[in-house]
Amino acid sequence: MDQNAVQFRIGEAALQSGVSAANIRYYEKEGLLPPGVRGDNSYRLYSGADVHQLRFIRLCRAMDMSLHEVRTLLALDWSRKEDCDAARDTLDDHLQHVRARLAELQTLEADLLALRNRCDGTDAHCHIIEALHARADAQPAVPFATAAAKRHV
Repeated sequence: MDQNAVQFRIGEAALQSGVSAANIRYYEKEGLLPPGVRGDNSYRLYSGADVHQLRFIRLCRAMDMSLHEVRTLLALDWSRKEDCDAARDTLDDHLQHVRARLAELQTLEADLLALRNRCDGTDAHCHIIEALHARADAQPAVPFATAAAKRHV
């Protein structure tokens, strides 16, 4: 039997792919997955190819790829040389992001260690909490949109 002929309701597709039903709907809305066809009972139905595509998306997201990067990779054909170049370019860009994030995390680790070392628990008050309050007072207000723009989505 052709695996693509098999039809899964959204809950079954979620179990088969490891992607929650809510995320399946989200990926449909974002254009990463074609909308499930509707059966006579109005349930969304997904093929084996849809489940494979969901697994592909889940794999890419587990590698911290943005929706844009996933969309780019989904649009490529593995039998075309030009698409192989585009896939390599997409991964090179993602590697650059990962390396930048690693540097940010190393800086964060050093900062957290320095903060942790401010207090050994023997003083009358906690120097960690004291330092956090002092930092909070020194923080400039940053518009939410600016802070959120750094996230790799």
